[in-house]
Amino acid sequence: MRPFTERAIAIIGSIPEGRVMTYGQIAALAGSPRGARQIVRILHSMSKKYKLPWHRVINAKGRIGLTDDESFTLQKMYLESEGVVVSAEGEIDLAKFLHEPLPANQRDELVT
Repeated sequence: MRPFTERAIAIIGSIPEGRVMTYGQIAALAGSPRGARQIVRILHSMSKKYKLPWHRVINAKGRIGLTDDESFTLQKMYLESEGVVVSAEGEIDLAKFLHEPLPANQRDELVT
C-alpha cells in the first residue's frame, strides 16, 4: 500500500463521532493537497475492509457528496445518529462540525 493511502486511512479512521472532514482536507493532511479524488477512491474501495467511517467525509462545500437517493439518505441518517445536524439538502455547518486534527509536527510538540 502506498504511504498516501496508509495516511489517508489512518486520518479517516480517526474522525471522531459527531464530526466530519472534507475529502480535500484529508488529502492535504495525507500529503497530497490536490488528491481529493483519491480519497473518494479510497473510501469506495477500502471502507469495508478497514471499517472506515465513510459517512463522516463530505465535500468542501459542507455537503453530502453522494448523489443517489439511497446512499445520500444512509449517510444523512448515520451523521444525524451521531448528533450532526444535516439539512434536507445535505448541508452541514462546518464551523460547528468540522474536525480539524493537529498537524503531526504540532502533535509532537504537545507530547514533549
